[in-house]
Amino acid sequence: MNKAYKHNKKVSGHIQIVRCAVIIITGVSLLTLSLTGCKKLVEVNTPYTSTNSGNVYSNDANAIAVVTGIYAQMSSTTFSVNSSGIGTVSLFNGLSADEFNLYNGITNTPANFYYSNELTNSNAAGTDLWSAIYPIVFVTNAAIEGLMNAGSLTPAVKKQLIGEAKFMRAFCYFYLTNLYGNLPLAISTDYTINAELIRIPKDLVYQQIITDLKSAEDLLNENYVGGDAFTITTERVRPNKWTAAALLARVYLYTNDWGGAEQQATTIINNTNLFDTVSLNNNVFSKSSKEAIWQLQPVNIGQNTPDAWFFIIPPAGPNNSKPIYLSKSLLGSFEVGDQRRIDWINSVTVDTITYSYPYKYKSAKLNDPITEYSMVLRLGEQLLIRAEARAQQNNIIGATSDLNMIRHRAGLTNTDVHEKSALLAAIMHERQVELFGEWGHRWLDLKRTGTVDKVMSLITPQKGGTWNTTDQLYPIPLSELLMAPQLEQNAGY
Repeated sequence: MNKAYKHNKKVSGHIQIVRCAVIIITGVSLLTLSLTGCKKLVEVNTPYTSTNSGNVYSNDANAIAVVTGIYAQMSSTTFSVNSSGIGTVSLFNGLSADEFNLYNGITNTPANFYYSNELTNSNAAGTDLWSAIYPIVFVTNAAIEGLMNAGSLTPAVKKQLIGEAKFMRAFCYFYLTNLYGNLPLAISTDYTINAELIRIPKDLVYQQIITDLKSAEDLLNENYVGGDAFTITTERVRPNKWTAAALLARVYLYTNDWGGAEQQATTIINNTNLFDTVSLNNNVFSKSSKEAIWQLQPVNIGQNTPDAWFFIIPPAGPNNSKPIYLSKSLLGSFEVGDQRRIDWINSVTVDTITYSYPYKYKSAKLNDPITEYSMVLRLGEQLLIRAEARAQQNNIIGATSDLNMIRHRAGLTNTDVHEKSALLAAIMHERQVELFGEWGHRWLDLKRTGTVDKVMSLITPQKGGTWNTTDQLYPIPLSELLMAPQLEQNAGY
């Protein structure tokens, strides 16, 4: 696919830079990060400091550490108005949509521009997700190539790690294409190929995502494995077969393959030995939750999750370091008696003004016991994926059954809608109140369902901005365009 989209000019800054640095990153930086931050997840000996990839993949421990370093990098993301890192999808997509309000003491920061939907190709510098995610793509490319050529690894470990790397590449490209549209698709570390890449249609990016996820499904262990990428564990921090299936179900939903989405979601929902929806008061987001399909283990010293550290507002109210609170639009979307409104939202009142904030994660004290892991994929989403896929196929009974499972868990009665269009709207509403604050679901849902203009044309003026339909894609960073002018900017920027 890459060769069909060649161009004579150089490719984007990060593609140029990372092609040169990827072996260094893979061989040293990520190994070091995994050693310092993920000791429970993987224990390895001191890694080779040589940048020779043959050293990196010469034994199981070092090869494992390369892939583990990707998770450590993701988990080490901290939230702020100037954050960077793939984990900030939850923050900046929530600001872009109708989920969050931004404390008015925060001015002239990237967060302000995400919030008012007034991004340019330069005012998000340092927080743009393009620059955060593409380097991970190149690490996965290097890992796949290195692992495929490694001859001294334990076969089961090698198979698992290749599956993990392919899953992670698909995960990265899923977010890149949903945030930026057409992309330069790099699936190699060969600079002679990467130097000629241009943006290709989103549909072709999805083809690669699906190819990677199908391969990952075949390669990954059915069980969750631990730090040695082989021994079965109860921890759900390394992707397995079901993790790939869960993301594939989402991808099929986004590409309107309703049958594929239903089938993939069903394989997970039916695996009751591993997965189950748990009651809200048993903490869906605990590290031992049976709802978890994939979680990130904490690596920041003394902390559980970045979500709790950033979103939980102190008694004095929001401030420059805790500036996010929930919008009236989101709060008004909860039905009377919805237990999620009680268990997943908390508030403080200052001078008669009440500020409500996400409270899915509850541990925000330094050196608290580790009780919560960051949730990336969970069963609740799969039930809503299958409900939507079934409704689109006119399986109204099946769709309402899945929807009602989520509603019952929230203490609500059965849905009272049974006509297709109304049922799809009810499912979208349920996604809004079930998945708020998680990995940009609301922002992506508004875009994929074609409702973003209707919603944001009302919401954006309330946030001090002016909505244009082109705002639904983020701009490619100016630094990328200066180094690679063949990467045409998204419309409107």
